[in-house]
Amino acid sequence: MTERLVVVGGDAAGMSAAAQARRLRTAAELEIVVLEQSDVVSYSACGIPYWVAGQVSDRDDLIARTPAQFAASDITVHIGTRAEGIDLDAGVVHARGGARFGYDRLVVATGGRPSRPPIPGLDAPGVFGVHRLDDGAAIRAAIDRLPADGPRRGLVLGGGYIGLEMAEALQDRGLEVTVVLADPLPMALLDTDMGERVCAALGAMGMTVHADQAVREVLVDADGRACGVRTDVGTYETDLIVLGLGMGPEASLAAESGLAIGPTGAVDVDRSQRCRDHPEVFAAGDCAQTFHRVTGEVAHVALGTHANKQGRVAGSVIGGRPARFAGVLGTAVTKVRELEVGRTGLCTTQAEEAGFAYRTDVIEASTRAGYFPGAEEIAVKLVTEAGSGQLLGAQVVGGPGSAKRIDVLATAIWAGMTAEELAGSDLSYAPPFSPTYDPVVVAARAVSRIEQG
Repeated sequence: MTERLVVVGGDAAGMSAAAQARRLRTAAELEIVVLEQSDVVSYSACGIPYWVAGQVSDRDDLIARTPAQFAASDITVHIGTRAEGIDLDAGVVHARGGARFGYDRLVVATGGRPSRPPIPGLDAPGVFGVHRLDDGAAIRAAIDRLPADGPRRGLVLGGGYIGLEMAEALQDRGLEVTVVLADPLPMALLDTDMGERVCAALGAMGMTVHADQAVREVLVDADGRACGVRTDVGTYETDLIVLGLGMGPEASLAAESGLAIGPTGAVDVDRSQRCRDHPEVFAAGDCAQTFHRVTGEVAHVALGTHANKQGRVAGSVIGGRPARFAGVLGTAVTKVRELEVGRTGLCTTQAEEAGFAYRTDVIEASTRAGYFPGAEEIAVKLVTEAGSGQLLGAQVVGGPGSAKRIDVLATAIWAGMTAEELAGSDLSYAPPFSPTYDPVVVAARAVSRIEQG
């Protein structure tokens, strides 16, 4: 008999699971049904800041595949269909409006939930998240309503990846930008010395940064619209507020249905993405718990790269091909104007919490040969285990050409290399791309104390 796979959530993890299961099993063997509460599937939330900025011209450019395209692969997508309950004993998903979907296999891919602390006024009109395509459309519309010849002010709460990308987007649209942080510096997963470089660069770009100031209240005008924020230090007026406060797991459906939730607040799964207490149920993406490659400890890292890979693992197992998710390092990159930032593995705070005896080394170099046009400054920081030189983490801040060097460092950490091994690796060289010794190698040499020629 034909089995049925039901997928709850139609973005990165859910559609990757559905597509991979279909590659391995025909429609005669496996019926695949996807339930998506919004009107789109397979879209790039990471592209929203660039759509708001105008660098991406059309909303539909952010959509990878449509429900009709999935239907051509015998994957049925029900858009506008919100799952509201799972009967694990009966094998049924209950959707809004009374619809019922029986399943033999289930993938929970409900994604992440933007952090929204209990701040008075945070739900007022004029406060925008950056999670779904509708959020991007709402921000664009709000900017378009601002008078061309009057105040045009945007305030971003939070200094993570999305927060800083949205700060650039607002500035691109002609707004005066203020960034308000509860943390001492932007990019909380960078060490202080690297975060200070980012903060200084934001100021040089004309953005105002108010750090170490938790917002106590969102102020509203006579019409009830957000018009500013109040912290313990001051009040900052604005025409619109964008939230960039991070992402947690959206695991409420799973929890209310009786699936086990791990200490991170995400669904507890094994390395094949199976729910430990219900082997017919899988969870993948931002709603699922994972583990860190360096420490082995449970972790929750909301990134589309992980979501796609976890979905593929779940789809492979459902399709009959063994697969295991290999863990995360938290590798990520971003940019604000000409400043590029990358990080991977453990920062010093995480290394200390994990019990490592560690050391840090920072080098400053250039992205190209110093004499070549376009050479920019780059700083590379390595976190290593004291004594062994084992690579634990890395951070990069610099001009164009800096950020993707973090991939070399992430690969080295993934492979368990020491700084000395990395220092001897065969990296490419040509003046338009790097100095003779790439900054990655220079940083590794600083750790391993190899005499530089």
